Amino acid sequence: MSAPSVTPTVVKLGGSCLDDLDGTWWDDLARHGRGRPLVLVHGWSKPLKKLDARYSEPSAILRDRYGNQSRWTTPEVIDDIKTVSAVLAEDVLARLERRGIAAERLLGSDGLVSAGEGERWWWREKQLVELENLVGPITGVDPAPLKILQPGHAYLVTPLARNAAGQEVNTDADRAAAAIAGATGASDLVLVTDVAHLLIDDEPVRRISAEDAAAFRDKGARGGMRKKLRAAGEALERGVERVVIGSAAVTELLDGTTGTVITGTSITDTPITDAPAAGKGAGA
Repeated sequence: MSAPSVTPTVVKLGGSCLDDLDGTWWDDLARHGRGRPLVLVHGWSKPLKKLDARYSEPSAILRDRYGNQSRWTTPEVIDDIKTVSAVLAEDVLARLERRGIAAERLLGSDGLVSAGEGERWWWREKQLVELENLVGPITGVDPAPLKILQPGHAYLVTPLARNAAGQEVNTDADRAAAAIAGATGASDLVLVTDVAHLLIDDEPVRRISAEDAAAFRDKGARGGMRKKLRAAGEALERGVERVVIGSAAVTELLDGTTGTVITGTSITDTPITDAPAAGKGAGA
């Protein structure tokens, strides 16, 4: 008789917070990983800015005709993403392997993540101009490259994708994590960021329904939190049971000790009145 399958936990590691995750955080992740397969999806915004100051300039970000923002991605930017991701991966894999977790890196563009055609019209100097920007919306995930989904093993995914023309393109890491969680049957998606909770009206929220989270996303969320809430909704639509956003250890986020839990069921939002508000507000 074959062993029962164990669904993975998918964890998105924000590029801006990786430097702040200490040894106890990794100890906790390894303990969790001994009982469940891990799929980690990493961001790269902070390492990319460290690599070259031009990535911190306003001109590095484009806004399309619908108001959506995207990093201006050329073949050279793809190469730089791969450069910083390789360094980041070496560090993350070493941390896991020292704690007894076998780990390997996987590029999303190596058959895991597929993308659709990207937007071509972008605002530049107050004019809409046609630009080739190597980005694209995620259209599918083939989990076949994740061959070893078993306890004690982790994958670290660099969220690049491949479009129908065969081009390697940039994708949003939160939304890539959501798509991977849905495709692998994960029950939980953890979005590790640099703020402790979702804030609404400057009050931390412990639990919120997908419907209420989407309403807040469209009327009040800003910046990175807006994308995280969109990713949370997409994960729940793909069958993930819950999404947790926060800055604590993974097991603490999963057991509800801290962070914000988003589920597809209708629940009453619970502000955390006895906790200090996180400093960056709703636009984490």
